[in-house]
Amino acid sequence: MPPTLILVRHAQAEHNATKDYYIHDPDLTKPGREQCAELRKGLMEDPLAQQAELIITSPMRRTIQTALDTVDWLIEKGVKIQADAHWQENSAKPCDVGSAISKVAEEFPSIDYSTVDPVWPDKTTPAGSEYHYTRAAILARGQAALQKLYERPEKVIIVVSHSGFLRVGVTGCWFFNADYRVFDFADMGSPGSPYRLEQHAFTKEKGGGLGYSRIEQVLLGSDLPEELPDVEG
Repeated sequence: MPPTLILVRHAQAEHNATKDYYIHDPDLTKPGREQCAELRKGLMEDPLAQQAELIITSPMRRTIQTALDTVDWLIEKGVKIQADAHWQENSAKPCDVGSAISKVAEEFPSIDYSTVDPVWPDKTTPAGSEYHYTRAAILARGQAALQKLYERPEKVIIVVSHSGFLRVGVTGCWFFNADYRVFDFADMGSPGSPYRLEQHAFTKEKGGGLGYSRIEQVLLGSDLPEELPDVEG
């Protein structure tokens, strides 16, 4: 049986607060750290989160910081935390481009980086085509990310990712900073059918586990460019 997924958006980072999208791989803000404390409490009180057997994080600084601030209690119990490039944010603006793994691994050594795609953090060259900022690439990446989790043996997995990718690449749902939603995999149907998620009623009706996220949904792939945009900086 495929795992239940607890999908988390990172807390407020510097680019969220300043709207300066040319900050490279920004850190969490002080209010973001405070959001982490509330999220940590919410997850600790969630019976499903208590059962988590694996934590996946985007290798971006803000997602790593959010994960280490909010599920440290699981890590202390021995739950493994892995970085996965599939869960990074969509665009190729500096705020959405990661730092070299050697750099983040030195600062955050408790995370397993061994499965991070070697092309990281490339999002613009032919070698990094899987991470291009196009509708086709992001939808395909969403499917690849879900396939990897569908095939895992754990019963509950926590993933710390980004609002854009979670919304238009994976779920169709809005995520406020440091809010989360819970999903099960839908029945696959015929062979080759796309992976789909069905949200648990309590996070769907409440607007996220903490109730901060918008309830309305969007179509997967909506508002994404068909071709690779020019990126400055």
